[in-house]
Amino acid sequence: MIKPNLFIVGAAKAGTTSLYQYLMQHPDVFMSPIKEPHYLCKDIRSKEFSKSYRKSYYFDINEYLKQNSLSKKHIAFIEHEEDYLQLFRDVKNEKLVGEISTGYLYSQCAAKEIYKFNNKAKIVIVLRDPIERAFSHWMMDLRGNDVCRSSFMDAIKEDQAKMDKGWGRNHLYVELGLYYEQTKRYLESFQKKHVLVMLYDELKNDPESFFHEFFAFLEIKPVNIDPDKRYNEARLPKYPLVNSIIGKLKLNQLAEKLFSKESKEKMKNILFQSDGLPKLTHDDRDQMKSYFEDDIQRLQILLGRDLSAWLR
Repeated sequence: MIKPNLFIVGAAKAGTTSLYQYLMQHPDVFMSPIKEPHYLCKDIRSKEFSKSYRKSYYFDINEYLKQNSLSKKHIAFIEHEEDYLQLFRDVKNEKLVGEISTGYLYSQCAAKEIYKFNNKAKIVIVLRDPIERAFSHWMMDLRGNDVCRSSFMDAIKEDQAKMDKGWGRNHLYVELGLYYEQTKRYLESFQKKHVLVMLYDELKNDPESFFHEFFAFLEIKPVNIDPDKRYNEARLPKYPLVNSIIGKLKLNQLAEKLFSKESKEKMKNILFQSDGLPKLTHDDRDQMKSYFEDDIQRLQILLGRDLSAWLR
């Protein structure tokens, strides 16, 4: 079986969905039909998730793999290598075979597991201002039910107060943005030439330069990218009660199977809105700096890059 040789490992809410969609269009790249299979972060397993999180992301991998053509799915937590490798069964002659699991950056063991799996693999890390990342993460969570809605800072304080921390047990708004140790694990595990660390600000503000560096690292021909095409943008429920019922009955999962891409997009436009969204305030930023300042200072030294804008 073919083994992947490209891993985009995060960070969560740092443009990985857009990168996935762009790479899916490249003729020299095969991407896993499950964007985030999470096989190689073996310290993140569903048996340790909260009941609500496990229920939200459960699916039958055996039934899924019976499909003649594997359908697209955003996230899973695959535990067996034979199931994982089946995701790449349709590879033809693509130069790069990849996947994007944002849990790989947070995971304490994924860097070493990926190295054992394929020590010649290319690793891409995209880092976002951790305060903006946390806010974007909270905005995403507002679509669901298990989240503090009163304010961003109340959500942060509530999440920090939880004693049982971990992926699938609490939101990790702060922890997922503590990049120093997370990035260092990859730089220590792989040769420097195999790891590319990029910034979300570059993707957002100068996409031409971002993709020039990105494709050069991947050693594949650049393709035209429409940087104005956004994926996974923040939207809030128009009718929270209706969305809650849909989630509890898993009607969204049924819609994924039954409806066309165009129909699903129309449904999203009916159920969600992008206007009137909460804003990250200067006061929020000031309160959040204390969580990240020391980590950012160490990350600057590790990467040899000026990240002072994250502490503005």
